[in-house]
Amino acid sequence: RSAVDNEQRRYAKVINFGLIYGMSAFGLAQNLNIERSAAASYIERYFARYPGVREYMQNTREIAKAQGYVETYFGRRLWVPEINSPNVQRRNGAERAAINAPMQGTAADLIKLAMIAVDKWLREEKLQTKLIMQVHDELVLEVPDNELELVKNSLPTLMQNVAKLSVPLLAEVGVGSNWESAH
Repeated sequence: RSAVDNEQRRYAKVINFGLIYGMSAFGLAQNLNIERSAAASYIERYFARYPGVREYMQNTREIAKAQGYVETYFGRRLWVPEINSPNVQRRNGAERAAINAPMQGTAADLIKLAMIAVDKWLREEKLQTKLIMQVHDELVLEVPDNELELVKNSLPTLMQNVAKLSVPLLAEVGVGSNWESAH
């Protein structure tokens, strides 16, 4: 069993992703249904524990302002035309987009690379399994019963090896008669 329960996991997710997206103490308090002072304390402790996050955010803002774009890990450019806008709301929105885009864009690049790898493998193996769709960071396949074990055992390796990064890529397989039950 995990030492982290579902509520702690939810808090961590909201804090982690919320701060990267520029969420304020007010927004965090609303999201977690806590006092604003508690939310401000969470934010302060988060940046104290992970100073690299604040540094990343600042560096990314500066790069975006200088270039007018940011890049994914794979070099795909994501333009942020409002990054130097005199309108504060537009500029702040562009800053949030610039900070988020390299991460979310890289995740999008990775899932597309995984789709290509899986599709190629399915064709090479001459399987009846069909790649149906992509939903965020997952692939949905329709797999005949007689191919299930092979596909289930092969997909994680295929997906995890689409790129060599400084952090491991993890892939899990869920099985079910429909999308919901596969989770």
